[in-house]
Amino acid sequence: MNASSSETIADNPLLTPSTLPYGLPDFGAIGDEHVIPAFRTAFVDHDAEIAAIVDNPEAPTFANTLEALEKSGRLLDRVAGYFFNIAGTDATEERLAIEAAIAPELAAHMDGVRLNEGLWARIKKVAELYDESASASSGGAGPDARDADGGESAASEVPELDDEARRLLDKVVRDFRRAGADLDDAGKTRLKEINARLSELSTAFGENLLADTNDRAVVVTDEADLAGLSDAAKDNLARYARKAGRSDGWLIPLDLPSVQAILTDLESPDTRARVYAASIARGTGAGHDNRPVLLEEVRLRAEKARLLGYDTHADYVISDETAGNVAAAKKLITDLAPAAVANAEGEYKRVADLAAEETVGAGAGIDGADDAESVEGAGDVGAPDWPYWAERRRAEEFAVDGEKLKAYFQLDRVVRDGVFHAAKKLYGIDVVPREDLAGYAPGVTVWEVRDGGADGGAVAGTEAGADTGGGVGAESRDSGIGLLLTDFFSRPTKRGGAWMSSFVDQSHLLGTKPVVVNVLNIAEPAEGEPALLTLDEVTTLFHEFGHALHGLLSDVRYPRFSGTNVPRDFVEFPSQINENWALEPSILANYAFHVDTGEPIPDELVEAVKRARTAGEGFATAEYLAASALDLAWHSLSPEEAAAVTDVGEFEQKALEEYGLDVANLAPRYRSTYFNHIFAGGYSAGYYSYLWAEALDADGYGWFTDNGGATRTAGDHFRATILSRGGAIDFTEAYRTFRGRDKDIRPLLERRGLAGADVG
Repeated sequence: MNASSSETIADNPLLTPSTLPYGLPDFGAIGDEHVIPAFRTAFVDHDAEIAAIVDNPEAPTFANTLEALEKSGRLLDRVAGYFFNIAGTDATEERLAIEAAIAPELAAHMDGVRLNEGLWARIKKVAELYDESASASSGGAGPDARDADGGESAASEVPELDDEARRLLDKVVRDFRRAGADLDDAGKTRLKEINARLSELSTAFGENLLADTNDRAVVVTDEADLAGLSDAAKDNLARYARKAGRSDGWLIPLDLPSVQAILTDLESPDTRARVYAASIARGTGAGHDNRPVLLEEVRLRAEKARLLGYDTHADYVISDETAGNVAAAKKLITDLAPAAVANAEGEYKRVADLAAEETVGAGAGIDGADDAESVEGAGDVGAPDWPYWAERRRAEEFAVDGEKLKAYFQLDRVVRDGVFHAAKKLYGIDVVPREDLAGYAPGVTVWEVRDGGADGGAVAGTEAGADTGGGVGAESRDSGIGLLLTDFFSRPTKRGGAWMSSFVDQSHLLGTKPVVVNVLNIAEPAEGEPALLTLDEVTTLFHEFGHALHGLLSDVRYPRFSGTNVPRDFVEFPSQINENWALEPSILANYAFHVDTGEPIPDELVEAVKRARTAGEGFATAEYLAASALDLAWHSLSPEEAAAVTDVGEFEQKALEEYGLDVANLAPRYRSTYFNHIFAGGYSAGYYSYLWAEALDADGYGWFTDNGGATRTAGDHFRATILSRGGAIDFTEAYRTFRGRDKDIRPLLERRGLAGADVG
């Protein structure tokens, strides 16, 4: 800690390491008033650490430069880890104001580190030493090479690096170059301006979206407008209305995607239309209009890419992903689009036919009328109606009633006997509640994750004697892997969607073990009532815990490589692999029991569910590809092209037409004004990555099925080759090591009903 900040330590709990197990923040002691002073103290502290590296009179070495850099900024990481997690899950007005104030300061500070000429000079010197050493060892000079004075060459004195250390050196050099370290003074000045403004815009986009999403929540005053919903679902909407300050009626909150899940159940076409209209209008409201925000973001990203030597922002981003180049990402979309659209149009015809049959039949039964147009719901199936009729078709054709299915998926059982049970079976870990530890909000649960291996010892590769803190006991200290926080229920101040993030990253260099959080937005039931999940919510639970496993089972030396610090088109691979266990027979049999009768889910229902899941893959794939196309279209613009775009809607329409994804009655999964992933969430030019990773998942899951399924042997293999290695591996080689060969895309095509697609 820098001496200049010492006077504030006693009054600010963010400025001293937590004494709680695993470094869990002491949420009860930290107030919003502590955040900005802690950030500014952390900036000063980090600057002092960087100055110490730069001013070190000793010649640059891997230890005094690269490892010293990895050890720096720990206070800043602790403050940022706390605040941005809290701000995302409980975005009060005060926290939004803090975020808006600190975002540009943080951007400026990080630019100061990455553009520090003295630091960059030392990093380059270390890289040169090892390049020379590699050249000498490869034959440029023999192992007994000597310099001109007869002494040993400098290269021969360079300590050898293991694979992870060498990867760190290469990664840091690349990161600094991509951050602008080689720019001239004018370029650096402009880059700092761009980065500061982008941080403001990203924050503004997210804040606008949250506010407009809350403003557009659909108010219902007549219970008849909620026909089709269960009593429990209506009770949830009533409670949501009370939380939002309404004294009566119901309030339908909006989630991130264009198609709201509630549309599948609402019988009223008018209510469906209201919900859908509210959903696709988000980010356009007065005072919360994201159109000028995203246009400026796109222009600045294009300018930044050119400044750094890339043609477009997409070229800049994807050059550092496993896809390697924009052409590969675009090809994934264009290859799949024709088959996806054809399937979606076929699905639409089938649901429209069903709607016509049912509405005509209903019309004939009313006073002998045979005019379908006189019946509510008759006529064309529009975008708001497609999900409803698709669900009706699923129930009729596959005998799957989504509402009845929920009765088998009780949240507590899904978590403990499903998600955690699968992890135990595959990886030998135990997840146990820590009732002595408090989360950051009511309903947040803290769990300890322990290695339950046969020997009960430390996790392979961890340092012996590492203390987890908190007086947990010898057994827990020996086997403790880290902590998991779960925050499942929605609240008006929580950002939409589901995610995993970290409070503390694992690192042997720092002696830290992981503290991670899984966040969802499930409707909270009435007190004393069980929370029942849709199949999609069950899948999301398994998905997000897959990310958590990636963080929890990390076994790396350097924090830069910890857990999910991997390319975006690889980070979704472990999470999507974990989704498969939701319906794996031995896992399902352990958690899927009827909430009232206790009966296990019938085998025939499970089979029907599996068949039904492929029924809407045309729609699901097309809406996903459409969003990916918008992302790449925005970020494949040159600065001149970006400057010429003034109409967001017009640009979207042209982009969808160019990709062949302009499908009637089907909106992209996210339209630009509420596309949080790319304009506020770090996935710019990277939304394609979910499908890229799914190709790995579909093929990779085949390895599990070929090798015994959900077994400890299979899990240990996946843990050793993928989960534990984080970013400390070559990702293509890691997949090859795990799978035994390069990926095959055919399992993905089969899963999505696209087996006839012409994919190279």
